[in-house]
Amino acid sequence: MFVILFSLLVISFLYKAKKNTIDVNVNHIDLTDRDSKNTFSILHLSDFHMENISLSSEDLAQKLENKRVDLIALTGDFLDRSKSIPKLIPYLKVLQKLNPTYGIYAVLGNHDYVLKKSALEKLIAVLNQNNCHVLQNESRTISVNGNNINIIGIDDYSTNRSDIALSYKNIQPGKNIVLTHDPNIVLDMEQYPFDYLMAGHFHGGQICYPKAFHLVKMGRLPRKNIIKGLHRMHDAAFYISEGLGQTGVNIRIGSRPEIAFHKLSIS
Repeated sequence: MFVILFSLLVISFLYKAKKNTIDVNVNHIDLTDRDSKNTFSILHLSDFHMENISLSSEDLAQKLENKRVDLIALTGDFLDRSKSIPKLIPYLKVLQKLNPTYGIYAVLGNHDYVLKKSALEKLIAVLNQNNCHVLQNESRTISVNGNNINIIGIDDYSTNRSDIALSYKNIQPGKNIVLTHDPNIVLDMEQYPFDYLMAGHFHGGQICYPKAFHLVKMGRLPRKNIIKGLHRMHDAAFYISEGLGQTGVNIRIGSRPEIAFHKLSIS
């Protein structure tokens, strides 16, 4: 009898953990000033992990239906197998249909760099073909109502591909919005001002029991229990997405997939 009850408990637990992977949190982060005349909206998605994503492109389209944003930010870990590249395309089509005013910008994550060179080049090509500007230690400057916004893409920190100085080389006077995959990089950015930084990488722990102790090996931020949500560093705000997909076992415990809408002041 005990074995039967224990088995039922385990099955129930795993069922719930699997169900959590489709229970998406849609979060709204408003950092606007009360007296701000101009605001800027960003849709932030991270960690698609096409090998282990429970949210279909149709589900994503439904979640984003009738949403209007100025910019879409994608902060890496799209996939780690070349055969998964075609699976990503329907998701990118959904994002294109949102027609963000100032475009879609993306950086790569550690899992993307698992790909062999030819497959990585194919992934970047597919992103570009679907109107995603892939930033690898570089920036683009956009003008919004006469205000410069530097979109700064810093390459993956966890695989030693980050070059902060190069990323900032061509910025213009204005607001600095940083996209990167591994948020640990904020600890090295004291000399590089940013107004907002968005990242992913930790999946909110994915499996928390009750804390994500397994993330300790992933850097200084997890050791401070900074693994998701809004935080501040060097007098600036940064946000860590819980991501859309999963790695390893396709379950979540104490975490949820996330779609985040950010609203910022630009003047």
